[in-house]
Amino acid sequence: MQSIINAAVINAEREKELKNISQNYDDDIDGQPRIVIIGCGGAGNNTINRLHHMGVSGAETIAINTDKQHLDMIQADKRILIGKSLTKGLGAGGYPEIGRKAAEMARPTLESLLESVDLCFITAGMGGGTGTGSAPAVAQIAKEQGAIVVGMVSYPFDVEKARLIRAEDGLEAMSKACDSVILLDNNRLKSFVPNLPLAQSFSVMDQLIGETVKGITETITEPSLINIDYADVRAIMSKGGVATMLVGESKQQNKAESVVRECLSNPMLDIDYRGATGALIHITGGSDLTLIESEEIASSLTYELDPHADVIWGARIRSDMEGKVRVLAIMTGVKNGDTIAKPKQPYKEKLDRIEEQIRYPKSPDLARIKPRSVTAAMDYASGPDIMWM
Repeated sequence: MQSIINAAVINAEREKELKNISQNYDDDIDGQPRIVIIGCGGAGNNTINRLHHMGVSGAETIAINTDKQHLDMIQADKRILIGKSLTKGLGAGGYPEIGRKAAEMARPTLESLLESVDLCFITAGMGGGTGTGSAPAVAQIAKEQGAIVVGMVSYPFDVEKARLIRAEDGLEAMSKACDSVILLDNNRLKSFVPNLPLAQSFSVMDQLIGETVKGITETITEPSLINIDYADVRAIMSKGGVATMLVGESKQQNKAESVVRECLSNPMLDIDYRGATGALIHITGGSDLTLIESEEIASSLTYELDPHADVIWGARIRSDMEGKVRVLAIMTGVKNGDTIAKPKQPYKEKLDRIEEQIRYPKSPDLARIKPRSVTAAMDYASGPDIMWM
């Protein structure tokens, strides 16, 4: 048995040396999926800008906005100003219907851009005008073109009141238009980075979205030791509903245990994914990453999934990851997806309840009032005295 192991090690080294030697044969098939990342509105454009600086291999970045001034500041492969005649390039003014109309007006341009796209990521902040209104419309166009569409949207702070109502409507529209939606709540920034300056706090959210999109894209487009290809991603992401992502990195001695702990304890991703029906897990490590460590990580992260869950996992070895391990996991078909997609206490319902209390104030509950005396209780029950003047 030892001779087989030794021979396998020698052959693995030979394969590593031959990896960079190109094969000379004629082939007219590209073999690479077409992946686009679209940022809609201000928050979506900021994420696209960050992705451009991070560098994403194998994906095209597109920024879409109704605000020309903000769009001019964004670096992307393509920039599209939508609704020119509608907004004059001055933005949607916080009205999602304006953002939606602007996207519909640009439909021919968007259809041309999204033709033959295989995988489309759409990032936007829910609660504003352009992102909330245009993102579902863009998602629908991409889906009509045959792409798998993954939405990555951020949710406003609780203090933003009116934006919460618009965000709830936008999130519902995105859930219907996309194959899977990953939701990130800005409120979690308060516990994750409470002392960072405001601008840097929002950069954390952009970075988190950017790292996830970059990770999924490069998992598909770059060769791995255990490969995950576009067909695998399509199989998992097409399950629909709300998805959640888990990210973690560790360089401790017990890498497998510590990276799983970091994935599960990240306050930005505090979502219960037990019973999820799909999982896409990719592990990146150095040459010291062992098979048993990789399997332990994948096994720990999928332990509480549905017994029939479709799990696909891959692994990549990188020279700059020596002594470290990084994990990116997407869980789809989350059982409590409805409660994630719709906040536990929707702000719209809260307003309706307040308005109803104002219109129809409740009569005092006599059973809970402790009378001073029997006579007082009888007087109260019979109603107030009426004085005629």
